[in-house]
Amino acid sequence: MRITVEIEANELRKIQKITGLTKKSPAVSRALAQFLHQEARRRFLERALTGKTDFTLTNEQLEARDVYEAR
Repeated sequence: MRITVEIEANELRKIQKITGLTKKSPAVSRALAQFLHQEARRRFLERALTGKTDFTLTNEQLEARDVYEAR
């Protein structure tokens, strides 16, 4: 999906440097994907540390599903 977003020039340069991508759109897309991945990990860890997860499946059962669902 295409959208228009205003980003500060120095922030865009930082995004390009961090992602290692020189083209703007792919750099922003990767940065967004990384942010979403980190947020999902943070939420999972928060649930795990507060005991709000349900680990009733064995490792073999999880691997058989080939999907790790984030709630």
